[in-house]
Amino acid sequence: MLVLVVGPSGAGKDSLMNGAKALLRGDSRILFARRAITRPADPDGEDHEPVSPAEFAARDFALSWTAHGLSYGIPADIMSAAPVVVANVSRGAIAEAAARWPVLVLDVTAPPDVLAARLAARGRESADDVARRLRRSVPIPAGVAVETIVNDGPLDVGVARFVAVLERLAG
Repeated sequence: MLVLVVGPSGAGKDSLMNGAKALLRGDSRILFARRAITRPADPDGEDHEPVSPAEFAARDFALSWTAHGLSYGIPADIMSAAPVVVANVSRGAIAEAAARWPVLVLDVTAPPDVLAARLAARGRESADDVARRLRRSVPIPAGVAVETIVNDGPLDVGVARFVAVLERLAG
């Protein structure tokens, strides 16, 4: 089972995934994919494998996509590494993944006012950019299984919801 984590900026996808990864450390049934991305490493950002565009083009990925001028890839060998593989992806990659593997989309979201406050607190975008980002909506393809986690409260509550879904899938 491939669990595709999606959601708008500010929903807390990375926070929930990091919390779940810490709680599930050592559970061989669940593996969190480490993405290859064509951007430099950032100690304050996602723990990803930084690669050049040339390195990316030469690699074999189970799933890859482009977004925001960057290329993202899930390593090819990961799909057989555990019964449940968790990957943070773009909504644009869902249809391809669902055509190849059993998939559950885990849609992490929060109310618009919470998203706006979180994005404003980051200080990386203007108010107009935040408003544009909040209006953006990309639908999940029809026929794909989806579960939604509303991450609008304490982090430990959101992480517990996230872990519960993964443990249920892992049996």
